[in-house]
Amino acid sequence: MNSSAAVNTHMGSKEWGMLILLSILWGGSFFTVGIAVQELPTFTIVNLRVAIAAMTLFVILKLMGNSMPMDLRHWIAFFGMGLLNNAIPFSLIVWGQAHIASGLASILNAATPIFTVVVAHFLTADEKMSPNKMLGVFIGFTGVAMMIGMDALGDLGTAVWAQLAIVGATLSYAFSGVWGRRFKRMGTAPIVTATGQLTASSLILLPITFYLDQPLSLAMPGMETRLAIVFLAVAATSLAYLLFFKILAAAGATNVMLVTLLVPVSAVILGTAFLGEVLALKHFLGMAMIALGLAAIDGRPWRMITGASKRAKV
Repeated sequence: MNSSAAVNTHMGSKEWGMLILLSILWGGSFFTVGIAVQELPTFTIVNLRVAIAAMTLFVILKLMGNSMPMDLRHWIAFFGMGLLNNAIPFSLIVWGQAHIASGLASILNAATPIFTVVVAHFLTADEKMSPNKMLGVFIGFTGVAMMIGMDALGDLGTAVWAQLAIVGATLSYAFSGVWGRRFKRMGTAPIVTATGQLTASSLILLPITFYLDQPLSLAMPGMETRLAIVFLAVAATSLAYLLFFKILAAAGATNVMLVTLLVPVSAVILGTAFLGEVLALKHFLGMAMIALGLAAIDGRPWRMITGASKRAKV
């Protein structure tokens, strides 16, 4: 999975702007999944999300006059990305959200950069683990453990497995971030990459959905659920992955996964405001620990402090 395409590991204002927009879209996805799971089963939601998103991007590609590559090399890469970045994590997250609050799911998802630091260290040449990153990993894992709670070890019930499912999704995202670096080396445009991965994940999930959910026998969901699916597909998937692959190509796997630090803010606000969800104190404390860990991974606060210290001595 090692990629030789070097990236700029620091983000400028453009990349941070795209990252913030991406966090808003994905924060809204946790809220809308919380609506959809009340009427539709897991794989039906996920398959509708990626299939509608893929069709949306195909239309955009057509209007732009672009076409999809047809060589085996590209489609092996698309299917790998579709599996790691869509099929596995989306399914785990949707199933998990059927049993836990959307705000908690988004906070657990904030562990993604922690796993990405570790995966990128072993599988890339230019995103190695620095002392700051090592400290961030330790602090971040502490935050995740704090949110799940030590009492979980004595009561491995459905809610605990749901939380672990979200954590499993973050690990899959970590591998996808490193896997996706190859598209820059291949010279693949972000919209082509996004379309390819969503098409591949649709094909992966289609037989699973029909076998497990039997969607043709389901009752037609209400308007609220249908609007939630449209938002998930068009905004939180089509548009979001265009941004994701632009940031990934420009700033690398570790930086693009920092988006999950920002996602819980919007998800928690939406979940508490519209779904009546309540989070415990340990969840907020855990999120604070993850935020501190990600600050160490990014290194920006330390550079600002040391820079101010040097200026003060002059």
